[in-house]
Amino acid sequence: MRGWIESFIETLSAEKGFSLNTCRAYRNDLEQFLAYLRDSEIGLLRRGEKVDVCNVDDIVIRSYMGFLYKKNQKSTIARKLSAIRSFFRFLVKRGAIRTNPADTVLTPKRGRTIPNYLPVDDMFRLLDGVKGETVLALRNRAILETLYSTGVRVAELAGMDIGDVDFYSGFVRVIGKGNKERLAPVGKKALGRIRAYVDTRLKTTGSVIQDSEPLFLNSRGGRLSTRSIARLLEVVVRQLGLLRPISPHGLRHTFATHMLDAGADLRVVQELLGHASLKTTQRYTHVSIGRLMEVYDKAHPRR
Repeated sequence: MRGWIESFIETLSAEKGFSLNTCRAYRNDLEQFLAYLRDSEIGLLRRGEKVDVCNVDDIVIRSYMGFLYKKNQKSTIARKLSAIRSFFRFLVKRGAIRTNPADTVLTPKRGRTIPNYLPVDDMFRLLDGVKGETVLALRNRAILETLYSTGVRVAELAGMDIGDVDFYSGFVRVIGKGNKERLAPVGKKALGRIRAYVDTRLKTTGSVIQDSEPLFLNSRGGRLSTRSIARLLEVVVRQLGLLRPISPHGLRHTFATHMLDAGADLRVVQELLGHASLKTTQRYTHVSIGRLMEVYDKAHPRR
Protein backbone atom coordinates (compact mmCIF):
# COMPACT_ATOMS: atom_id res chain seq x y z
CA MET A 1 0.00 0.00 0.00
CA ARG A 2 2.86 2.40 0.70
CA GLY A 3 3.97 2.29 -2.92
CA TRP A 4 0.46 3.18 -4.07
CA ILE A 5 0.38 6.08 -1.62
CA GLU A 6 3.58 7.46 -3.15
CA SER A 7 2.14 7.12 -6.66
CA PHE A 8 -1.06 8.85 -5.56
CA ILE A 9 0.80 11.81 -4.02
CA GLU A 10 2.92 12.18 -7.16
CA THR A 11 -0.26 12.30 -9.23
CA LEU A 12 -1.76 15.00 -7.02
CA SER A 13 1.33 17.14 -7.52
CA ALA A 14 2.20 16.49 -11.18
CA GLU A 15 -1.22 16.03 -12.80
CA LYS A 16 -3.62 17.95 -10.58
CA GLY A 17 -1.27 20.74 -9.52
CA PHE A 18 -1.98 20.43 -5.80
CA SER A 19 0.20 22.58 -3.55
CA LEU A 20 2.98 21.18 -1.38
CA ASN A 21 0.91 21.78 1.76
CA THR A 22 -2.11 19.95 0.31
CA CYS A 23 0.01 16.99 -0.78
CA ARG A 24 1.59 16.87 2.67
CA ALA A 25 -1.86 16.81 4.30
CA TYR A 26 -3.00 13.94 2.04
CA ARG A 27 0.19 12.02 2.81
CA ASN A 28 -0.21 12.46 6.57
CA ASP A 29 -3.83 11.29 6.50
CA LEU A 30 -3.00 8.21 4.44
CA GLU A 31 0.08 7.37 6.51
CA GLN A 32 -2.08 7.45 9.66
CA PHE A 33 -4.61 5.18 7.97
CA LEU A 34 -1.84 2.77 6.95
CA ALA A 35 -0.46 2.71 10.50
CA TYR A 36 -3.92 1.79 11.79
CA LEU A 37 -4.28 -1.01 9.22
CA ARG A 38 -0.93 -2.52 10.23
CA ASP A 39 -2.12 -2.81 13.83
CA SER A 40 -5.54 -4.21 12.93
CA GLU A 41 -6.97 -7.72 12.93
CA ILE A 42 -10.05 -7.02 10.80
CA GLY A 43 -11.21 -9.20 7.94
CA LEU A 44 -8.20 -10.28 5.86
CA LEU A 45 -5.81 -7.90 7.64
CA ARG A 46 -3.16 -9.37 9.92
CA ARG A 47 -1.25 -7.31 12.47
CA GLY A 48 2.31 -6.49 11.45
CA GLU A 49 1.98 -7.72 7.86
CA LYS A 50 2.25 -5.60 4.72
CA VAL A 51 -1.12 -4.15 3.81
CA ASP A 52 -2.59 -5.25 0.49
CA VAL A 53 -5.04 -2.66 -0.87
CA CYS A 54 -7.28 -5.52 -2.04
CA ASN A 55 -7.84 -6.52 1.60
CA VAL A 56 -9.26 -3.12 2.62
CA ASP A 57 -13.07 -3.11 2.51
CA ASP A 58 -15.82 -0.84 3.81
CA ILE A 59 -15.87 -2.64 7.18
CA VAL A 60 -12.19 -1.83 7.71
CA ILE A 61 -12.75 1.83 6.82
CA ARG A 62 -15.78 2.08 9.12
CA SER A 63 -13.68 0.59 11.90
CA TYR A 64 -11.08 3.29 11.31
CA MET A 65 -13.77 6.00 11.40
CA GLY A 66 -14.89 4.63 14.79
CA PHE A 67 -11.29 4.76 16.00
CA LEU A 68 -11.00 8.40 14.90
CA TYR A 69 -14.19 9.41 16.73
CA LYS A 70 -12.42 8.88 20.05
CA LYS A 71 -10.06 11.85 19.65
CA ASN A 72 -11.07 13.87 16.58
CA GLN A 73 -13.69 16.41 15.62
CA LYS A 74 -16.18 15.61 12.88
CA SER A 75 -14.51 18.06 10.48
CA THR A 76 -11.17 16.26 10.90
CA ILE A 77 -12.77 12.85 10.39
CA ALA A 78 -14.55 14.08 7.27
CA ARG A 79 -11.27 15.37 5.84
CA LYS A 80 -9.47 12.09 6.51
CA LEU A 81 -12.31 10.10 4.93
CA SER A 82 -12.16 12.37 1.88
CA ALA A 83 -8.44 11.62 1.51
CA ILE A 84 -9.09 7.86 1.79
CA ARG A 85 -11.95 8.05 -0.71
CA SER A 86 -9.78 9.94 -3.21
CA PHE A 87 -6.95 7.43 -2.75
CA PHE A 88 -9.15 4.42 -3.49
CA ARG A 89 -10.74 6.24 -6.43
CA PHE A 90 -7.21 6.57 -7.80
CA LEU A 91 -6.64 2.82 -7.28
CA VAL A 92 -9.83 2.01 -9.21
CA LYS A 93 -8.66 4.15 -12.13
CA ARG A 94 -5.29 2.40 -12.10
CA GLY A 95 -6.95 -1.03 -12.08
CA ALA A 96 -5.50 -2.06 -8.71
CA ILE A 97 -9.00 -2.70 -7.29
CA ARG A 98 -12.44 -3.07 -8.85
CA THR A 99 -14.58 -0.87 -6.59
CA ASN A 100 -14.01 1.93 -4.11
CA PRO A 101 -14.67 0.57 -0.58
CA ALA A 102 -14.98 4.10 0.82
CA ASP A 103 -17.94 5.03 -1.39
CA THR A 104 -20.44 3.35 0.94
CA VAL A 105 -19.01 4.98 4.08
CA LEU A 106 -21.07 8.02 5.07
CA THR A 107 -19.29 11.30 5.73
CA PRO A 108 -19.99 12.57 9.27
CA LYS A 109 -22.28 15.59 9.36
CA ARG A 110 -20.37 18.66 10.35
CA GLY A 111 -21.91 21.44 12.40
CA ARG A 112 -21.86 24.87 10.81
CA THR A 113 -19.20 26.85 12.66
CA ILE A 114 -19.20 30.63 12.61
CA PRO A 115 -15.80 31.81 11.37
CA ASN A 116 -13.75 33.75 13.90
CA TYR A 117 -13.28 37.41 12.97
CA LEU A 118 -12.46 40.80 14.48
CA PRO A 119 -14.84 43.75 14.84
CA VAL A 120 -13.83 46.82 12.82
CA ASP A 121 -12.41 48.71 15.82
CA ASP A 122 -10.23 45.77 16.90
CA MET A 123 -9.09 45.26 13.31
CA PHE A 124 -7.97 48.89 13.08
CA ARG A 125 -6.16 48.56 16.43
CA LEU A 126 -4.34 45.53 15.05
CA LEU A 127 -3.31 47.29 11.85
CA ASP A 128 -1.91 50.22 13.84
CA GLY A 129 -0.39 48.01 16.53
CA VAL A 130 3.06 47.47 14.99
CA LYS A 131 5.38 50.34 15.90
CA GLY A 132 8.85 51.28 14.66
CA GLU A 133 10.54 52.06 11.36
CA THR A 134 12.89 49.08 11.06
CA VAL A 135 12.69 46.81 8.03
CA LEU A 136 10.98 44.10 10.08
CA ALA A 137 8.44 46.52 11.55
CA LEU A 138 7.62 47.89 8.11
CA ARG A 139 7.35 44.34 6.78
CA ASN A 140 4.98 43.29 9.56
CA ARG A 141 2.74 46.31 9.03
CA ALA A 142 2.64 45.58 5.29
CA ILE A 143 1.76 41.92 5.93
CA LEU A 144 -1.17 42.69 8.25
CA GLU A 145 -2.49 45.44 5.99
CA THR A 146 -2.25 43.23 2.89
CA LEU A 147 -4.00 40.28 4.54
CA TYR A 148 -6.92 42.48 5.56
CA SER A 149 -7.00 44.51 2.34
CA THR A 150 -7.06 41.53 -0.03
CA GLY A 151 -8.51 38.62 1.97
CA VAL A 152 -5.88 36.27 0.53
CA ARG A 153 -4.91 33.02 2.22
CA VAL A 154 -1.71 33.14 4.26
CA ALA A 155 -0.03 30.65 1.87
CA GLU A 156 -0.98 32.90 -1.05
CA LEU A 157 0.58 35.88 0.71
CA ALA A 158 3.76 33.97 1.55
CA GLY A 159 4.06 32.89 -2.11
CA MET A 160 3.87 36.42 -3.55
CA ASP A 161 6.83 37.87 -5.41
CA ILE A 162 7.73 41.53 -5.87
CA GLY A 163 6.48 41.41 -9.46
CA ASP A 164 3.05 40.20 -8.34
CA VAL A 165 2.21 43.66 -6.97
CA ASP A 166 0.97 46.18 -9.54
CA PHE A 167 1.27 49.54 -7.78
CA TYR A 168 -0.21 51.39 -10.77
CA SER A 169 -3.44 49.41 -11.19
CA GLY A 170 -3.87 48.46 -7.52
CA PHE A 171 -3.97 44.70 -7.99
CA VAL A 172 -1.91 41.78 -6.73
CA ARG A 173 -1.45 38.53 -8.63
CA VAL A 174 -2.44 35.57 -6.48
CA ILE A 175 -1.67 31.89 -7.04
CA GLY A 176 -4.43 30.03 -5.20
CA LYS A 177 -5.37 26.42 -4.60
CA GLY A 178 -4.65 24.10 -7.52
CA ASN A 179 -2.25 26.73 -8.95
CA LYS A 180 -5.24 28.79 -10.07
CA GLU A 181 -4.30 32.39 -10.77
CA ARG A 182 -6.47 35.39 -9.95
CA LEU A 183 -6.12 39.14 -9.52
CA ALA A 184 -7.09 40.64 -6.17
CA PRO A 185 -7.61 44.37 -5.62
CA VAL A 186 -5.48 45.88 -2.88
CA GLY A 187 -6.21 49.16 -1.09
CA LYS A 188 -4.08 52.31 -1.09
CA LYS A 189 -3.09 51.91 2.56
CA ALA A 190 -1.80 48.39 1.94
CA LEU A 191 0.04 49.48 -1.21
CA GLY A 192 1.60 52.36 0.70
CA ARG A 193 2.87 50.04 3.42
CA ILE A 194 4.19 47.54 0.87
CA ARG A 195 6.01 50.39 -0.91
CA ALA A 196 7.50 51.67 2.37
CA TYR A 197 8.77 48.19 3.21
CA VAL A 198 10.22 47.50 -0.25
CA ASP A 199 11.91 50.93 -0.45
CA THR A 200 13.51 50.52 3.00
CA ARG A 201 14.60 47.00 2.09
CA LEU A 202 16.22 48.36 -1.06
CA LYS A 203 18.12 51.01 0.92
CA THR A 204 19.22 48.44 3.50
CA THR A 205 20.54 45.87 1.02
CA GLY A 206 21.85 48.37 -1.52
CA SER A 207 21.13 45.95 -4.35
CA VAL A 208 18.51 45.94 -7.09
CA ILE A 209 15.39 43.99 -6.19
CA GLN A 210 14.21 41.66 -8.95
CA ASP A 211 10.54 41.02 -9.73
CA SER A 212 11.10 37.31 -9.11
CA GLU A 213 12.25 37.87 -5.51
CA PRO A 214 9.85 37.01 -2.64
CA LEU A 215 7.75 39.96 -1.53
CA PHE A 216 8.18 39.24 2.17
CA LEU A 217 11.53 38.04 3.52
CA ASN A 218 12.56 36.56 6.85
CA SER A 219 15.50 37.89 8.86
CA ARG A 220 17.89 35.60 6.94
CA GLY A 221 16.83 36.86 3.53
CA GLY A 222 14.68 33.85 2.57
CA ARG A 223 10.97 33.66 1.79
CA LEU A 224 8.84 34.18 4.88
CA SER A 225 6.91 31.03 5.86
CA THR A 226 3.24 30.78 6.73
CA ARG A 227 4.16 29.71 10.25
CA SER A 228 6.30 32.82 10.73
CA ILE A 229 3.41 35.02 9.59
CA ALA A 230 1.13 33.28 12.11
CA ARG A 231 3.71 33.80 14.87
CA LEU A 232 4.13 37.52 14.21
CA LEU A 233 0.35 37.94 14.30
CA GLU A 234 0.20 36.09 17.64
CA VAL A 235 2.80 38.46 19.07
CA VAL A 236 0.92 41.60 17.96
CA VAL A 237 -2.42 40.28 19.29
CA ARG A 238 -0.81 39.46 22.64
CA GLN A 239 0.90 42.86 22.88
CA LEU A 240 -2.36 44.69 22.17
CA GLY A 241 -4.29 42.55 24.66
CA LEU A 242 -7.07 41.76 22.20
CA LEU A 243 -9.72 39.64 23.90
CA ARG A 244 -10.50 37.68 20.72
CA PRO A 245 -7.59 35.53 19.42
CA ILE A 246 -7.14 35.70 15.68
CA SER A 247 -5.13 33.75 13.10
CA PRO A 248 -4.07 34.77 9.58
CA HIS A 249 -7.05 32.82 8.29
CA GLY A 250 -9.18 34.76 10.78
CA LEU A 251 -8.12 37.96 9.01
CA ARG A 252 -9.49 36.42 5.81
CA HIS A 253 -12.77 35.81 7.66
CA THR A 254 -12.66 39.40 8.90
CA PHE A 255 -12.18 40.72 5.36
CA ALA A 256 -15.18 38.75 4.08
CA THR A 257 -17.41 39.67 7.01
CA HIS A 258 -16.68 43.38 6.80
CA MET A 259 -17.23 43.38 3.03
CA LEU A 260 -20.64 41.71 3.40
CA ASP A 261 -21.61 43.95 6.32
CA ALA A 262 -20.88 46.96 4.10
CA GLY A 263 -23.22 45.64 1.41
CA ALA A 264 -20.87 43.80 -0.96
CA ASP A 265 -22.50 41.23 -3.23
CA LEU A 266 -21.94 37.61 -2.17
CA ARG A 267 -20.68 36.58 -5.61
CA VAL A 268 -18.20 39.45 -5.66
CA VAL A 269 -16.84 38.32 -2.29
CA GLN A 270 -16.64 34.78 -3.70
CA GLU A 271 -14.41 36.03 -6.52
CA LEU A 272 -12.26 38.07 -4.16
CA LEU A 273 -11.70 35.08 -1.86
CA GLY A 274 -11.01 32.70 -4.75
CA HIS A 275 -13.71 30.25 -3.66
CA ALA A 276 -14.66 27.66 -6.26
CA SER A 277 -18.14 27.29 -4.75
CA LEU A 278 -20.56 29.96 -3.58
CA LYS A 279 -21.55 27.57 -0.79
CA THR A 280 -18.17 28.13 0.87
CA THR A 281 -18.63 31.90 0.81
CA GLN A 282 -22.15 31.66 2.24
CA ARG A 283 -20.72 30.76 5.65
CA TYR A 284 -19.97 34.43 6.14
CA THR A 285 -23.61 35.44 5.80
CA HIS A 286 -24.24 33.76 9.17
CA VAL A 287 -21.68 36.06 10.75
CA SER A 288 -23.52 39.08 9.36
CA ILE A 289 -26.94 38.03 10.66
CA GLY A 290 -26.82 40.78 13.29
CA ARG A 291 -26.41 43.40 10.60
CA LEU A 292 -29.22 41.78 8.61
CA MET A 293 -31.63 41.99 11.55
CA GLU A 294 -30.64 45.60 12.22
CA VAL A 295 -31.53 46.58 8.65
CA TYR A 296 -34.76 44.55 8.83
CA ASP A 297 -35.89 46.24 12.05
CA LYS A 298 -35.32 49.68 10.58
CA ALA A 299 -36.88 49.03 7.17
CA HIS A 300 -39.83 46.65 7.55
CA PRO A 301 -43.17 48.40 8.19
CA ARG A 302 -44.59 45.49 10.25
CA ARG A 303 -41.47 44.21 12.01
